[in-house]
Amino acid sequence: MPLTVGTAGHIDHGKTWLVRALTGKDTDRLPEEQARGISIDLGYAPLDLPDGRRFSLVDVPGHERFVRTMVAGASGIDLFLLVIDAAEGARPQTHEHLAILRLLGIERGVVAVTKTDAVEPETLELAVEEARGLVPGVEIVPVSAKNGAGLDELRAALARAAHTAERDSAPTRLYVDRVFTLRGIGTVVTGTLWSGRIGAGTVLRAEPAGRDVRVRSVQVHDRDVDVADAGQRVAVALPRVERTDLRRGDALVEPGSYRPTYRLDVELAELAPIPSRVLVHHGTATALARVVRQGAFAQLRLDTPVVAARDDRVVLRAGTTVGGGRVIDAVPARHADREAFERAARGETRIEVPVRGDDGRWIYPDEWLEEFRAGLEDRLDSADPLDPGVPAPTEAWAEDVLRRLGFERRGAKVYRPGAAGALGARAGEAAELESSLGLEPVKVDDGSLARFLEQSGRLVRVGDGYAVSLGAYEQAKNVLVQELEDAGRITLARFRDLIGSSRRTAQLLLERFDADGVTRRVGDERVLRRSALRN
Repeated sequence: MPLTVGTAGHIDHGKTWLVRALTGKDTDRLPEEQARGISIDLGYAPLDLPDGRRFSLVDVPGHERFVRTMVAGASGIDLFLLVIDAAEGARPQTHEHLAILRLLGIERGVVAVTKTDAVEPETLELAVEEARGLVPGVEIVPVSAKNGAGLDELRAALARAAHTAERDSAPTRLYVDRVFTLRGIGTVVTGTLWSGRIGAGTVLRAEPAGRDVRVRSVQVHDRDVDVADAGQRVAVALPRVERTDLRRGDALVEPGSYRPTYRLDVELAELAPIPSRVLVHHGTATALARVVRQGAFAQLRLDTPVVAARDDRVVLRAGTTVGGGRVIDAVPARHADREAFERAARGETRIEVPVRGDDGRWIYPDEWLEEFRAGLEDRLDSADPLDPGVPAPTEAWAEDVLRRLGFERRGAKVYRPGAAGALGARAGEAAELESSLGLEPVKVDDGSLARFLEQSGRLVRVGDGYAVSLGAYEQAKNVLVQELEDAGRITLARFRDLIGSSRRTAQLLLERFDADGVTRRVGDERVLRRSALRN
């Protein structure tokens, strides 16, 4: 069974050096990390064990400033590799990282006491004894990344710890920790596959955006695979998705299996007094939340939606780690009812969903309707001002419920009555972009802004993420149509010469004219479509 191992420990205790010695891969990939000699972001490497299994290894930063990143890396791991410097012993981040692992329910792992080549045997013995008291019941392995001592023993210890690890079967869920683009591939997201499987052609739901995406290809540690299984580190190529459409904290899930929520009911695990406002870490996401508490339970009311499931773990921070919690209801109604918390903790749930009556009409409880309305209002409040709509529900009752609540459905989206896109505070950014446009395509990183300006008749998008001015587009179109009416056909080279542009610009424009129904490609030439009108 594939599993993921995550490092933990104080800064400069040798986590990254140990990962390099175990795997042969330097996980400090950023120039700043290499210049400063400390880990800043998450690093990843394949870990081969003596029994032939290959695990994924996540290396986390140890500095207190990057605890948020550490939590994102630790979420979803199966085993921990706690690293303690033999000379220094346990330090503040050792204790905080260990507390976070416990809050996340990660109980299996191994402790590596590092830099054994730099200490006397008596010092090493004291460090090992301290580690035993700190993490009872796990193997303690002295190692040196410098001379290789203990590395084989450490791999064997990890293999033994992994024998008792299990993953629950559940619908597909992957939390995104990196988003980037590769030439010839497009947008790629990476993350640890919490549950389920992902393969080429799989259709997933990107949440909380509510957008369906289709997987083009999947890699596990830079190798193409037909299918990735739960517990593996995966990279997923997503065609027709802009890099800015996704970010760390988003989730790719099996459609219909998980719902985004602004509220979580949790059973608390308290390390220190929990204030009324905290940062909630769940998966790779971080959200500010108000804590509405009832004894050992609380409802976390989030400022941004997350995708969660019952029994997920969260970490609560307020300057430092103050506690965590086990999710007992991932999509609760807004409440502060102790009895409701206790029922949820026992696993008792009330199913209140729309049903069709004998007369064919939909029947739904008022409480459900109000909860649905509040959730939709929350999503609309967070919608992009450029397009203030959100994906419409796809259930059979959707049309009836939306009509009753007074929302407008336009195509596949839902809007408040009369809502229209507006630039607002981005008017200056839009004006600056427009002033830079002409005939030569300009790269536009913000796809939503480009779509809004195109719909407003202020630019024309060409290629993958580029734009030209509307005036330049119309002028080039007139030149093209005139030539086609006179000559009947046109080549790329001829069009380039007519408009005085580069070959690339001419190619992008011709592809757009094809898409707009002005021209049709025949071999290496274009001809005018019969339906095209000259403007």
